[in-house]
Formats: sequence, structure tokens, C-alpha cells
Amino acid sequence: MASRPIYLDHQATTPVDPRVLEAMLPWLGDWFGNPASRSHAYGWQAEAGVKTARAKLAAAINASPEEIIFTSGATEANNLAIKGVAEAYFSRGRHLITVQTEHNAVLDPCRYLEGLGFTVTYLPVGPDGLLDLAQLEAAFRPETILVSVMAANNEIGVLQPLAEIGARCRDRGVLFHSDGAQAIGKIPLDVQALPVDLLSLTAHKVYGPKGIGALYRRRRQPRVQLAAQIHGGGQEGGWRSGTLAPHQIVGLATAVDLALGDRAQEAERLVGLRDRLWTLLARQITLQRNGHPQHCLPGTLNVSIPGVDGAALLLGLRSTVALSSGAACSSASTAPSHVLKALGHSDALAHASLRFGLGRFTTATEIDTAAAAVVATVQALTA
Repeated sequence: MASRPIYLDHQATTPVDPRVLEAMLPWLGDWFGNPASRSHAYGWQAEAGVKTARAKLAAAINASPEEIIFTSGATEANNLAIKGVAEAYFSRGRHLITVQTEHNAVLDPCRYLEGLGFTVTYLPVGPDGLLDLAQLEAAFRPETILVSVMAANNEIGVLQPLAEIGARCRDRGVLFHSDGAQAIGKIPLDVQALPVDLLSLTAHKVYGPKGIGALYRRRRQPRVQLAAQIHGGGQEGGWRSGTLAPHQIVGLATAVDLALGDRAQEAERLVGLRDRLWTLLARQITLQRNGHPQHCLPGTLNVSIPGVDGAALLLGLRSTVALSSGAACSSASTAPSHVLKALGHSDALAHASLRFGLGRFTTATEIDTAAAAVVATVQALTA
């Protein structure tokens, strides 16, 4: 059987860590109860498992367990945060602020709200992908109710200044939401230190299962109100109805706990591999780095290669390296990346981009092999 390509697309998804799978398996077997079944031992056991996992996840971001709402992933968490705040606070104002480089799971709910009469300001970023705080300050209005800025960009890995953004929101009594899907387990996220009122999380970017995520909702100073977006049995305090899945919830909490256990060491290792990859590529082909080189995730490297067709490059690499040129959710689109366009790239340069996502199981040998494959393919395409 032919060997599989080297996997360097960890922003799209990550493999489930064997330790996470081991923690999940009992909840798919004998421990199969519904946490809402309060009249027998099967339900009590499931409820206890969910309670323990909720406490573990809350501790990971320095929140209280009551502030965690389990969802199907970060997309649902983003929708609940943005639409939920808009509906709950519409009598106070109908203006929201976000950033042009956000994930579509933020941009599309904002566009939806525009269709309902809300106004949204989409702030630009600089060539390095960072938000200009002066432009944020200028965007506030008396009717602004929410600012949504992601912690770490899914395409270029840029880390936005959450503390500074949140402080400006607090000064004006505006709620602050952040999509933390790419950040959890990779950078410090402490909701007591950070003035973040809502934080979206997911498991499958951090070696957990797909189909599970969470929304942190601040309960004190301020107490954030939300309008539920899914109605039914009243689970999760009524914020998000639907039968809870203990195996997925345990998987999420275990994955985050494992990531935090060696976060600093793993970040150092990934930075070394990322810099090795950049050096190997830059020595042999002409390319430019997209996004701020320091304020970025440890395992992300996004580059543009002038004069090369990105689709042809990915096609040439597909048997050797598994890569993408942008967000996985829009990989079927022929449009250039909206993130790279926001950096000021032309359509041609945006199309000529590669996103390298290094992960927990990536080795130096794989980096060397991948770099050699990219160089050879680029040289063949430009010969």
C-alpha cells in the first residue's frame, strides 16, 4: 500500500490523540447513558462525566463551570455569541464591529444580521494582518453592542491583541467576543486576565473529536445575556438545547487538558520546525511570508510564491504533502482568500499561496521532505 502524504494541514483539523480516544471509548460503550436521565444510574453516571469534563474545560481558561455552554463546535458557538447578543441587546443598539480577516463563521452571521437591519463595521488590517487599535476606537458608536475579533487567524496564524481590544470595549460598555478555535491549547487564554466576555472553542483543532465545542459566557462583571438559537429540551441552562454527548465532551476536555500540559515546550518545538521550513524554502525559491512573523501561532506558516499557480502547485504536491491554500471550509471555492486580499494581495498572489500547518506529530524529517517537494514542484512549474 502506498504511503500517505505528510500531513501539514493542522489548521483544518487534527488527528485525534490516542490518549483522547482512550478517554472517550468508555462513553461509547457501557457508559452510554443520557446526562438528562435523572432517574437511574446510567443517567447519573453520564451526568457526572459531563460535570467533570465541564469543570476541567472551565479550569483550562480560568472560568467557572457555569460559564461553559457546550455546542457542536466553534461555528455554532460563534453563531450563538453573535446572534445571541444581537437579539438580547437589540433594544440598546444595533451596531457590531468585526474584522475583514475573520473566519466565515463570524462574517456570515454578521451579514445575516445586516439583513435584519443591524449595521456592521468590518475593520481592515495592516499588511501584517494586525488590527489597528486606533481604527477600532474610531469605529465605536453609541449604539455599538458587540465587537468580535478572533484570537488567532486560521489562515495566517496572526495573533490579535485581545487584552488591548477588550480594554477598549470595557471602557465603552461594549461586549467583546473572540473566536478562539485556533488558539485554545496553543497560546495562554485566561478569561480572568483577558477582558473577553464570550469565547468560542472547538475540539478538533487541538487533537480532539469533531462535532464538539463550547462557548464561554461571562456571568459576572458584566453578566452577558444571550438569546438561545436552538430550542428544545432546555439543556445547557436553556442556552443550547439538545442531548449532550458525553464521549465528545470528555474528548474536548481531555484534548485541551493534554495540550495545556506541554504547551510551552510544544510551542518551542513547533517554532523551531516552522523556522526550519521557512529557511529551507527561502534559500531555494522566491516567496514572501504572509502575516506578522512574531505575533503568530507557533505552527503556522503561510507563504505566497509569485508566478506560480496555486492550484497547479497543490496538484503537484498532493501525493507527497497534504496542504491547503486557505481555509478548509472554503477550499472548494475558486475565489482568492479574503484574508490574503485583506493584506493587500492581488488575486494572482493570493491564489499563489500555501498554508503550512505543523502539529503535534510533525517531525523534522517530514519538514525536510515537504520542503524538498515544494521546491521541486515550484521549480518544475516555473522552468
